[in-house]
Amino acid sequence: MKIIDLHTHILSPEVIRDRARYLERDGWFRSLYQNPKARLATADELVADMDRDGVDQAVTFGFAWADEGLCRASNDYVAEAIRRYPDRLIGFAVVNPRSGAAAIREVERCVELGFRGVGELLPDGQGYTLDEADVLDPLLNWLEEQGLPLLAHTNEPVGHAYCGKGCNTPEVVYRLAKRHPRATLICAHWGGGLPFYELMPEVRRVLARVYYDTAASPFLYDSSIFALAARIIRPKILFATDYPLLGYPRALRHLRAAELAEDDLARILGGNAERLLWPPEQT
Repeated sequence: MKIIDLHTHILSPEVIRDRARYLERDGWFRSLYQNPKARLATADELVADMDRDGVDQAVTFGFAWADEGLCRASNDYVAEAIRRYPDRLIGFAVVNPRSGAAAIREVERCVELGFRGVGELLPDGQGYTLDEADVLDPLLNWLEEQGLPLLAHTNEPVGHAYCGKGCNTPEVVYRLAKRHPRATLICAHWGGGLPFYELMPEVRRVLARVYYDTAASPFLYDSSIFALAARIIRPKILFATDYPLLGYPRALRHLRAAELAEDDLARILGGNAERLLWPPEQT
């Protein structure tokens, strides 16, 4: 059964070595990683953990810095990683949409280097909201034309507070999807609970091209979320960890504790991601 992790972060040895300097350069990075126990990982460490735990492939990206120059440097490192591990790692590009045309040019550059999407966007840390059409629409329009997905951080409107939670709640994502019905959107962290609104027929129509990754799921939900969600959005659930925040042993235990049917498990672990990343018309 193939396993594809849809949500991992890697950073260059330089960023990891000089963490203190980068903490000063980005407030959102500081809020997430000022604790020295907060793990950062290189591409080599990611692939080693994938090898150890039987993960076949992973979508990977850097950190969505507010500064476009830092985003570009992160993308350079990811480009090197997917060149070194072409059968294991799938690159997504980080950009700040507030950079306008420069962000689109950066995505174009990354696509030429073999990247297959954009993300993870961090609106709260990058200084915009998903409601700001003037910021997001140029990038999304371009991605629609190219048939490439956009992965964005989303979060729950209720529940416990945590570093990086943000304000990207279901109603905000819904408005974005309504504004861009042809865009392929991936909502991190189960879309903050948005999948359950797909039981409403009119909402399901609006969210037809919206997918949901399971990043950090054990920190947020009981494992029964997989069985509940599979009844509503089975083709749209994408196994993800938010590595290195969450390691593979715990993430896989959490999923398997749901005791899903084999077909559902295979779809979530990798089948849905394969169909999203390599649509039949492109193979």
